[in-house]
Amino acid sequence: MSDNRAGGQFAGSGAPYALAAYGIWGIAPVYFKLVGFATPFEIIAHRIVWSVLILLGVVLVRRQFYALRHLPWSRIGWLGVSGALISINWCVFVWALLNERMLETSLGYYINPLVNVLLGMLFLGERLRIWQTVAVLLAGAGVLNEVVSLGSLPWVGLTLAGTFGLYGLVRKKLAVDSIIGLGVETSLLLPLALGYLVLQAFTGEGTLFRAMPAEIGLLGLGGLITVIPLACFAAAAMRMPLVVLGFFQYLAPTLTLLLAVFVYHEPFRPSQAVTFACIWLALLLFSGEGLYRQFRLRRRTQAIAGSVCLKGEESDEVDAKQMRGKAMIEREMR
Repeated sequence: MSDNRAGGQFAGSGAPYALAAYGIWGIAPVYFKLVGFATPFEIIAHRIVWSVLILLGVVLVRRQFYALRHLPWSRIGWLGVSGALISINWCVFVWALLNERMLETSLGYYINPLVNVLLGMLFLGERLRIWQTVAVLLAGAGVLNEVVSLGSLPWVGLTLAGTFGLYGLVRKKLAVDSIIGLGVETSLLLPLALGYLVLQAFTGEGTLFRAMPAEIGLLGLGGLITVIPLACFAAAAMRMPLVVLGFFQYLAPTLTLLLAVFVYHEPFRPSQAVTFACIWLALLLFSGEGLYRQFRLRRRTQAIAGSVCLKGEESDEVDAKQMRGKAMIEREMR
């Protein structure tokens, strides 16, 4: 009982960080609309430059410079891959926002958890459980509905979900600290970003050429928009179970959806309502199955621990049997 209460308090301490992370991600379109005076590439270039400067300061404050210096070259190479993926994701996201396609970005991030399941099956040898399969099929039906109604693939949503899913897969395999990882990724992209901004200035285009401090300051906020939610997410992940944290991820696309419809008045077609209904139902099944599985796992683990304790065995042996029982239950429930 006390362990469960402590776990609940621990999870509760991470909730404000999770709300801050996904809340900022959800309302970030307001910022990118605000800097719509620049092109998508210029916005991303500034985002990279200012993120590098802020992340360098964070690394120094956290005294992680030693870990950064001793990062293996193989991992740096893979961080180059993940950096390319996240830069594509950022570019498509900003382009969509500036071209009145905010609803499609919301759809992409709703689909993302289901894309992660598919990637786990394809690259990590994970198996889809029955309700996960149903959820993926429902999401596929929603995408197919968009294809039929529009006559083309919803490429913005699929690109965002695909690139972010692959980005998460690479980062999961690397197991590099989130701040250090993003610092390396943006540093590798820095020469391209600086080169683009310098080229703009020499050709008489862009914010640097106009030399307007207010615009430059607004573009500089892109670094904070990048780093602050990431730091909050890392703090939340340390303080609460991932299964609980997973529910907060739906806050970001929901806020974006509400902004698109009620603030920026993007048209919400009847066919889109069907698509979103399929996605929401899929996520409900997906999340409900995950919660039920965790509940069963916890109950059966507690039952094993209780039966062992009744036999009066030593605590080390209790822990060993509890771990073996938990592993056996997880295999059965896959």
